[in-house]
Amino acid sequence: MSDTVTGYIDHIIFRNQDNGYTVLVLKSEEIEELTCVGTFEYISQGEWIEARGHYTEHPMYGQQFQIESYKEKAPEDALAMERYLGSGAIKGIGPALAARIVKKFKEDTLRIVREEPERLAEIKGISMRMAREISQQVAEKEDLQKAMIFLQQYGISLNLGVKIYQKYGNGLYHVLEENPYRLAEDITGVGFKIADEIASKIGIHTDSDYRIRSGILYVFVQAVGEGHTYLPKEELLLRASRLLGVEASFMEKHLMDLAMDRKIILKEREEQVIVYASQYYYLELNTARMLNELNVRCQTDEAMAIRRLEAIEKNNRIELDERQKEAVLKAAEYGLFILTGGPGTGKTTTINTIIRFFESEGMEIRLAAPTGRAAKRMTEATGYEAQTIHRLLELSQGGENSEQMGYFERNEDHPLEADVIIIDEMSMVDIHLMHALLNAICAGTRLILVGDVNQLPSVGPGNVLRDVIRSGIFPVVELNKIFRQASQSDIVVNAHRINRGEAVPIHNKSRDFFFLKRYDADVIIRVLIALIQEKLPPYVDAKPSEIQVLTPMRKGLLGVERLNQILQRYLNPPDKKKKEKESGERIFRQGDKVMQVKNNYQLEWEVRGKYGIPIEKGVGVFNGDMGLIKEINDFAELVTVEFEDGRTAEYSFKQLEELELAYAITIHKSQGSEYPAVLLPLLGGPRMLMNRNLLYTAVTRARKCVTVVGSEETFLEMIRNRQQQKRYSSLDTYIQELA
Repeated sequence: MSDTVTGYIDHIIFRNQDNGYTVLVLKSEEIEELTCVGTFEYISQGEWIEARGHYTEHPMYGQQFQIESYKEKAPEDALAMERYLGSGAIKGIGPALAARIVKKFKEDTLRIVREEPERLAEIKGISMRMAREISQQVAEKEDLQKAMIFLQQYGISLNLGVKIYQKYGNGLYHVLEENPYRLAEDITGVGFKIADEIASKIGIHTDSDYRIRSGILYVFVQAVGEGHTYLPKEELLLRASRLLGVEASFMEKHLMDLAMDRKIILKEREEQVIVYASQYYYLELNTARMLNELNVRCQTDEAMAIRRLEAIEKNNRIELDERQKEAVLKAAEYGLFILTGGPGTGKTTTINTIIRFFESEGMEIRLAAPTGRAAKRMTEATGYEAQTIHRLLELSQGGENSEQMGYFERNEDHPLEADVIIIDEMSMVDIHLMHALLNAICAGTRLILVGDVNQLPSVGPGNVLRDVIRSGIFPVVELNKIFRQASQSDIVVNAHRINRGEAVPIHNKSRDFFFLKRYDADVIIRVLIALIQEKLPPYVDAKPSEIQVLTPMRKGLLGVERLNQILQRYLNPPDKKKKEKESGERIFRQGDKVMQVKNNYQLEWEVRGKYGIPIEKGVGVFNGDMGLIKEINDFAELVTVEFEDGRTAEYSFKQLEELELAYAITIHKSQGSEYPAVLLPLLGGPRMLMNRNLLYTAVTRARKCVTVVGSEETFLEMIRNRQQQKRYSSLDTYIQELA
């Protein structure tokens, strides 16, 4: 049974501006002083509320009233009106001015404010403009309150309710009653499922046109999240049918309607119909066009190029094999060239030689990679500065749609000024980033793409590197000879064995590849902790925070979520000197290792020099960026993270949903990274996930040491399993058609 209390807010003890959680003191003639806790939007000192809830006993603070629902009430007498107006609830009115207003209009004050606001100008200190603003503020607060009450009956949270009101104002009633599925398109954080839940409560039928169209488009959102750029029509209808509970045949008409509205594109291919969300059709088509435009033969004197290459080998005391020489000469001959190969096959030596070759011709060269860590590795390997692709393209906060995708200063109107652009770790580049890169490269600039085609595809949609190679249109050199120095590393040798499907010896006679057989998840975790805390740091000359646990899965006994909770407890335990912040079900602690889990094109960062003085500033932190929590500031409600490439960013408490603990990360998230030591717990999992491709990627992330802890049968089965999740993309087809 709920209790009801009514009174004015005397003062607010604590308020979290992000989620609205508030501790306040309520007073009235009946209540001397009552501490209340609850979630509120736009609540302020002096407001009158009627709250429903129940009394609780807090072990430290005594009796409190837990508010479950509330509504603002109009002040009921002159004294209440004076308190309300003078509390700060209405901007521009302080206690003294509030007293003068109420003294003049008494109990009629609220009516005057609402209906005859111009009369407020009769009071000294209030202009006609200010009188109108006061009336407008009171009306807006009342409109918002009505909207919250209306939305709450459909189970819409206060936070979401405010977003809806800010987007539509008083038009929200029309939107919700006619087509609540607009919320999924218009408001960040509202997906199809939330909109569908609201629609069912409003009484919209399951076969509503709005519902089916929105459901079909939502299937594309899910598909893009899985890496697809299109879906076969049959698969699209099957997924939509499962989601909506509607027969697939009933949706044919809606597919045609969406195609007429240019929301989707239908194409016939190999006796089947495939369906794109329009954006991805044009992304692939335009990417293919721009790639073909760069694919030109350059005017080079072959004999002179060979002599120049021989001089570089002699001057730098290196000896390239035939494939490496072919790669350098093809890079010189063609406008677009692809270099691929596994670890230890001489990609770095080849890239360095290509750089020297073009440098000897006086060309300007730019190097880039998809992530900060990969760019840092490229810089160390070549001695030339490399940037992330986002920094190369000069990501900016301005521009259209910048909230969603960011805006690149470098584009077709302001192209990159370079003769040669070399991009490493191309397997990580998705169709969005590739399109943006090509958009900023003008004809005549050479583009060299470098990557390992056997690694996992990009986290984002598309299959860029594989499709470019598979098209057969561009010159490609694959390096496959393992060089003598690399052949002394069992990490390199075993990675190639895995890639060829050959068994890997697990006799533990290696210096850099170990297998510890364990068959219980909790035992495996204890071994991981011991290795990170004691054994591996001196062995690989690294800090415990630099040693990375990679796991195939998010869920389960050895999934990311469970591992991080346990590893945090042991590797960064609670300490009175370390501040903490709880966010959802996670606790973030000073010193924690964390990872950004979504692209944020707006988040500002800086690189700090001596004494903490900023020496470089920019925007954009991206999915997979890793760092350490340096500071938690409760007063400012900020968490400061220093990333591995030296950038520092500040997160408001409400942005913490963008961070995860990163003591353990999925193998997918490790793409493009390299760690002194990798720990790989393996004890089974879904067959589609536990495959050769995944294992190869994990092993090739280690620089000095790989330790597998778990079941040898799972390990060997992954080597045997060539199955990969099908990724629908068609860049190769459009490259061929436009060539």
